[in-house]
Amino acid sequence: MDELQIYERLTDIFDDIFDDESIKVTPELSSKDVEGWDSLTHIRLMLSIERGFKIKFTTAEIGNLESVGDLAALIKARA
Repeated sequence: MDELQIYERLTDIFDDIFDDESIKVTPELSSKDVEGWDSLTHIRLMLSIERGFKIKFTTAEIGNLESVGDLAALIKARA
C-alpha cells in the first residue's frame, strides 16, 4: 500500500469520525488542529483505523504519534 492510498483511506475514516469533510488530512495534521479531537475521539479514531487497515497498534505506538504523518508511516510499516 502506497502513501496516497493510506491518505485516501485515512481521509474517509476522518470524515466518518469527525463528520467534517472539510478536514484536510495531511502529514502535518495533529489533534490540536481539529476541533473535537479529544481523548475519547482519539480512541474511536484509532479503533476505526485499526479496523480499516486490518492492523493493531500497541499502546506505546499510539502514545508516540504526534501527527498524521507519524500515523501514516506506522501504517505503511505494518501494511
